[in-house]
Amino acid sequence: MSVDTPRRIVLLRHAKAEWSEESDHERPLAERGRKDAPVAGRKLVDSGIDFDLALCSTAVRTRETWKLAVHEFPHRPRTVYEERLYEASLGELIAVFNETPDEVRNLLVIGHNPGMHAAVDALSGSATGDAPARVARDGFPTAAFGVIEFTGTWKSLEHGVGKLVEYWTPNG
Repeated sequence: MSVDTPRRIVLLRHAKAEWSEESDHERPLAERGRKDAPVAGRKLVDSGIDFDLALCSTAVRTRETWKLAVHEFPHRPRTVYEERLYEASLGELIAVFNETPDEVRNLLVIGHNPGMHAAVDALSGSATGDAPARVARDGFPTAAFGVIEFTGTWKSLEHGVGKLVEYWTPNG
């Protein structure tokens, strides 16, 4: 694919997790999370994006979110469980995104806050409609996702190069 290839990165925060005695990494989804994750999956399918690759944090709640969301997809994209997505800073997230193979046009990332919200804010140099106002108002709640379009290679993905074209939350 050329450097002019339009690409999309979709940043999905895991669904609502339980507060438990488990370590943070091992926290499972709460009942609300088990309801919201398939809804997010259906909304991702409705977006019409055909994902080439999904990167998912290794935390229990992200893996459970992905399992419930992908069940709604007509076909499962190649999935990589990436330890570096757990508790990743914005810089660490961008470094992971920059490693994406150039044959990937559409990337889905299932991760955590504050990283998912920070990445949507940082990568979006422009936006469609009221998406930035909604992100500012709503934050980035559980099971929310943002869709960012950009042109170029994954190595060129950096602050401000993308356009936020969709922002969805389960309650909005």
